[in-house]
Amino acid sequence: MMIPSRSRTLKTLFVSFAALFVFAFAFEFATPSHAQTTLKVSAIPDENPTELQRKFAPLGKYLESKIGMPVEFTPVSDYAATVEGLAAKKIDMVWYGGFTFVQAYVKTNKTAVPIVQREEDEKFRSVFITQTGSDIKSLKDLKDKTFTFGSPSSTSGHLMPRSFLLKEGLDPDKTFKRVAFSGAHDATALQVAGGKVDAGALNISVFEKMIAEKKIDDKQVRVFYTTPPYYDYNWTVRGDLDPALIKKLTDAFLALDAKNPADAEILKLQRATRFIPSKAENYKGIEEAALSAGLLK
Repeated sequence: MMIPSRSRTLKTLFVSFAALFVFAFAFEFATPSHAQTTLKVSAIPDENPTELQRKFAPLGKYLESKIGMPVEFTPVSDYAATVEGLAAKKIDMVWYGGFTFVQAYVKTNKTAVPIVQREEDEKFRSVFITQTGSDIKSLKDLKDKTFTFGSPSSTSGHLMPRSFLLKEGLDPDKTFKRVAFSGAHDATALQVAGGKVDAGALNISVFEKMIAEKKIDDKQVRVFYTTPPYYDYNWTVRGDLDPALIKKLTDAFLALDAKNPADAEILKLQRATRFIPSKAENYKGIEEAALSAGLLK
């Protein structure tokens, strides 16, 4: 019996391993386990987690019916977690404020895609509030007062209010007796109403909602300055999602109709009259404001 040479044996083994590798590679990309099975969604924590979950629940069920897969909402502890989550592909879609979108856009090498925004977000505003009996009547009256923003990464609770203060020649780090960050819009309103700070800035939508729901008393607080309008919130997806899925999501948001009772409830919870298409170019002004304020790296 002829004994195979060592070189022939090694050649046979090499061919066998190569064939096995090709088979495994082909199986890896052919298996359906790599197809998207769940849409993972999050939102910047600009309100308390319970409220965010309540607002998203009906929208999540609606989206499930439109895209044909489960939608999983994951609350996060801070704004930065949504940026890191999208960049790391642990989150597929996020409700961003304008500034956080810009951060995510930069972090993902400008691949993140803003698909829709509320019509209201074309001309969004922030309000500066103080207690009713306060002597603060204008921005210049904030000198030597205690003040709170929302989150450092908030568009309407920090970046844009800071930007408008700077335009008035008021540097928050030098003007205020003490400046703090409450972490969220509702927390800012409650701190001002409770007298923990002299004044604060927050999202106009949250402020009006808290007044309407009597979570703060309009006899306790008042608005003394409302900012000019700017672009703000949007729904953003990872740029590497299946284009067909991105289209389904976009179409689902755009199809929401206030004349339909079920849709009207969803829109009400989102504080929206309707959703409209969005694009990255809308947030160029936010990016410029962040750069000028030294808040974007």
